[in-house]
Amino acid sequence: MKQESQKLQGLDRLFIKTYGCQMNEYDSGRMADMMKQAYGLRLVATPDQADVVLMNTCSVREKAEDKVYSELGRYKKLKEKRPDMIIGVGGCVGQQEGERIQKRAPYVDIVFGPQTYHRLPEMIKEIRRDRVCLTEIDMPEIEKFDHLPKAESHGAAGCVTIMEGCDKFCTFCVVPYTRGAEISRPVTDILEECRQLLAGGAVEISLLGQNVNAYRGPGPDEEEWDFTMLLYAVAELPGLKRLRFSTSHPMEMTSELCIAFAEIPQLMPYLHLPVQSGSDHLLKVMHRSHDRETYFRIIDELRQHCPDIALSSDFIVGYPGETDEDFEATLDLVRRVNYGSAFCFKYSPRPGTPASKVEDSVPEAVKDIRLQQLLTLTREQTREAMQAQIGKTVEVLVEKESRDAGDMAGRTADFKIVHFKGQKRLIGQIMPVRITEAYGQSLRGELILASD
Repeated sequence: MKQESQKLQGLDRLFIKTYGCQMNEYDSGRMADMMKQAYGLRLVATPDQADVVLMNTCSVREKAEDKVYSELGRYKKLKEKRPDMIIGVGGCVGQQEGERIQKRAPYVDIVFGPQTYHRLPEMIKEIRRDRVCLTEIDMPEIEKFDHLPKAESHGAAGCVTIMEGCDKFCTFCVVPYTRGAEISRPVTDILEECRQLLAGGAVEISLLGQNVNAYRGPGPDEEEWDFTMLLYAVAELPGLKRLRFSTSHPMEMTSELCIAFAEIPQLMPYLHLPVQSGSDHLLKVMHRSHDRETYFRIIDELRQHCPDIALSSDFIVGYPGETDEDFEATLDLVRRVNYGSAFCFKYSPRPGTPASKVEDSVPEAVKDIRLQQLLTLTREQTREAMQAQIGKTVEVLVEKESRDAGDMAGRTADFKIVHFKGQKRLIGQIMPVRITEAYGQSLRGELILASD
């Protein structure tokens, strides 16, 4: 370690800018752990404080690449003042753009993909030694997990990636091209990482994957374990109080998994289950592999076993060929399911996907109108779900200090954010809070103490 420190003299501070999903948040945390263990780099809050600046990017949403290049323009000014600063672009945009990034932004030192960030210490050492620019975007079979350091807990709630990639190939999605094919980690490795987080103070764990319920990994008995088997095993770990998972595909929602919501006390009553459209015609064109009735059957079965489950979903409006009838079918599905929250987006073609080769036939003005209609409906459902909490006493896992002085913030079992007056020592505890107010995306309440 002393030898490495000499080679990296002058590199002490690390800044990571993270875009996108929980899996990117997980990856950024592991990058920070790795750089701390390898070279003693400590995280700082802003890029102008850092010696190493990393961007962990997402290519799912519209204009993802433009956002990256815009941010890089700001970093260029920092590097002009401090030429020894190292700038790296990772994640899905790094995977997708590759060497094009360094051609367009030659001040970028490293470009790496989601499957190669474990090589960052070597790449940074090579840059300092040879003054070269590097691009590492190959996709070794889940090799990175064998090279990452011991997981460190960064709070009451931790995340563990259990699989990578996706084999569904929805026509609009870049994930199979940027993250690769589905590969599941061994059960023993997942359980060990969960134990490390729990030993570090976490009490809640979220299992992550692009298509998490498609998990099929080697078990300790040398048999293949499915996702439900893994859930039961994780739930048995001492110290675990809450268990979640994301993101799921409807075609992998088995009856056994629905039943698990009733049988596993630690499994929280919340599920994000993207459907994208309520139109059978569009579901087929999107290659979603299910129809609306299948989705309704899954929702019914989930509510049969877990009546209070809170549901959220993703929706795309204005997909090529979407008619008024298709859009009305989406509104109808939303009304029938009655979501607690939803994420709604206008369609935009993602480079390299099958949908990008089809004419974007829905006018932008029509997309805008449909998006507003859908947002109006889903926001009203969210408002009603929030209002229904007023007067209830809920169990809140206290996660952090809130922005307002003296306030703490945490989440309910069904993933709603709650703010309340409290002390920092409550972080990591599950406390009863009486809900007094409801806002658009959060709740406010009063902490109930034993003397109350």
